[in-house]
Amino acid sequence: MAARETVTATYDDIHTVVGAVRSIREEGCEDVSVFGPIMETELEDAIGAPSSPVRRYALIGGLTGCISGFALTTWSSYYYPLVVGGKALASIPAYVVIAFEMTILFAGISALIGMLIHNRMPTLTLHAAHQAGYTDDQFGVRVVCEPSRTATVEEMLRSYGPGEVRVER
Repeated sequence: MAARETVTATYDDIHTVVGAVRSIREEGCEDVSVFGPIMETELEDAIGAPSSPVRRYALIGGLTGCISGFALTTWSSYYYPLVVGGKALASIPAYVVIAFEMTILFAGISALIGMLIHNRMPTLTLHAAHQAGYTDDQFGVRVVCEPSRTATVEEMLRSYGPGEVRVER
């Protein structure tokens, strides 16, 4: 594997970061990381971030909750029968409320667990390129590239007026 170099630039404005990231991605650099106090949809699109898998956790949890709600109420009816006037033991319309509540409960808990897993929380160590200003009012763009492209990437990042540009070889 060839040696790779890292170019890191610090900016004060998120719109400048979006422009810098778009130009770097158009140049063909795929290994781009952004650090900052906030995230914007426009920036996520520029980075090329994949859609969140948390919605799948919520869907699976919701389906599990719905099935569990119907199963719980139906099982209770058959296990402790209360026969009134020869009516059926399982009355689906009466169980919809319980199934709905279980759906919401399981979907919410599953989404929370999925978010914690995919956000890698709790994070006990910071990324090596992280700086203290990135949590306050600055944004950092980190590009890992081939040594032959380092000068081009550095020039492109400088064209957007960063506060600082560092090259790590």
